[in-house]
Amino acid sequence: MSGHDVTSARVVVLEDGEAVAQKMAQWLLDQALAKTDGPFVVALSGGSTPKRLFKIMAEPAYASKFPWRRTHIFFGDDRHVPFTHEDSNYRMTDELLLEHVDLPAENAHPIPADGTAEQDATWYQSALQDLYGSHHLTPGKPLFDVVMLGMGPDGHTASLFPRQPILQEKTKWVAACTPDNAPHDRVSLTYPAIHSSRNVVFLIEGAGKAEMLARVRSGDESLPASHITSEGEVVFLVDKAAAGEL
Repeated sequence: MSGHDVTSARVVVLEDGEAVAQKMAQWLLDQALAKTDGPFVVALSGGSTPKRLFKIMAEPAYASKFPWRRTHIFFGDDRHVPFTHEDSNYRMTDELLLEHVDLPAENAHPIPADGTAEQDATWYQSALQDLYGSHHLTPGKPLFDVVMLGMGPDGHTASLFPRQPILQEKTKWVAACTPDNAPHDRVSLTYPAIHSSRNVVFLIEGAGKAEMLARVRSGDESLPASHITSEGEVVFLVDKAAAGEL
């Protein structure tokens, strides 16, 4: 895996969505087992593609191998809704994965929805800073081992939506976002927080994503996903339908 931004990232083309999920599950397990110095810190994504991934990770044959006790699970973004809401990324992840594995309760870090989106973004940033051990991101000391991302039909990723102030955020690690083309206020990691990573992995499937993926890979600056970078690697795991003409 090589590359630090979306234009130089490696694209791994797999047969279908099932193959994407299986590949990501095995790679994630390998990464977690290889990390022996400190906790393994992951930011998960919501959406349809991760559902199959989470089911694989919850299966006993897989879950029994994963080092849950030294893993910390954060979320790249979530809709600012109660955990019981059907649109909550945390609810989906909890039902498909977290309820079925031996992750210590204190190692799961849902984005809160008790205050305003701005207040909860500040709280979530503090939780990340506590684990990181600093209020400032240090080059060479990644915040995340893995940031998992999807991509919307408008080129958004996490809740970095087009036309929103969060795209200009340079200092906050977490910020609120109110999309003008999607429901719910959001709380999301910012570009600087995502950059502080060993690996950024996009999971993309379906012919409906092919044109947008090609535009992002070409560096189309109008698309939020085009501005994703990592201190380490940026990789696209895509199915043949999404790969299109790449």
